[in-house]
Amino acid sequence: MAELRFTREHEWVRVDGDVGTCGISDYAQSQLGDVVFVELPAAGKNVKRGGEAAVVESVKAASEVYAPVSGEVVESNAALPDNPARVNQSPMSEGWFMKIKLSNKAELAELMDEAAYKTYLGTLS
Repeated sequence: MAELRFTREHEWVRVDGDVGTCGISDYAQSQLGDVVFVELPAAGKNVKRGGEAAVVESVKAASEVYAPVSGEVVESNAALPDNPARVNQSPMSEGWFMKIKLSNKAELAELMDEAAYKTYLGTLS
C-alpha cells in the first residue's frame, strides 16, 4: 500500500516502493484559486527536500512548489502544462506534479501522515 505524507507547505507525496508521486494538497489548490499555469521539472533533475521543484500560477498568485522529499525526478505530469486546471479538479490524483526516486526514505518520518495533516489544517485560520 502506498504511503501518503504531507508537508507544512501543503505538498504531498504518495510513496510506492522507492518512487514518490508529488503534488499540492486540496487545501493548497483551494487557497490558490484557479490554476492557469504550471512549470514542472525535467526528468533527471535532482531535488532536495524543501527546495523549489516546480512553479504554479493562479489567477491570484504565483507560488513555488517545494519537493517533499529528496531525489531524482523520474517523470513530470505531461498533461498539466496543457491542462493546469487538473490541479484544481483533482489535486491528489490526476493533478500530480512529478515523480521522484527517493534518495533518503528516512525523510518520510519528518512528514505528516494524513491524520496529522488534518489536525494541522485545523490550526490554520
